[in-house]
Amino acid sequence: MDMLEQAERRFNGYAHIKCIQGDVGNLQMDDESFDIVLSMNGFHAFPDKKKAFQETWRVLKSGGTFIACFYVKGKSKITDWLVKNVLAKKGWFSPPFQTEEELRAILQTLYFQFQFLITCSCVFIPLYI
Repeated sequence: MDMLEQAERRFNGYAHIKCIQGDVGNLQMDDESFDIVLSMNGFHAFPDKKKAFQETWRVLKSGGTFIACFYVKGKSKITDWLVKNVLAKKGWFSPPFQTEEELRAILQTLYFQFQFLITCSCVFIPLYI
């Protein structure tokens, strides 16, 4: 069973939740469509991260929340090695990979307010427009 089917089963019965497949770099949704955008372990796999950040910002309503969890380069030598030598080579992770400082710079250009919670080599980011 693929991830979309699993999500649809889990959210069956919740009329306000819709599971769709799409391209994060070209979301087929109107501007300011969502109160919350959630990306769990996705950004490190997206080939065009800049476009992904722009699109998630575009579809988020003013005052909305973007929650993301993904790999942060430079926080763990073991994870950095694993990403470089295994995960990226398998195509599961796509460079470029941002450091904490690079992520902060990207997010400051898009979001009014944001928080970082870094655990090991992953970051959890609740963002607010």
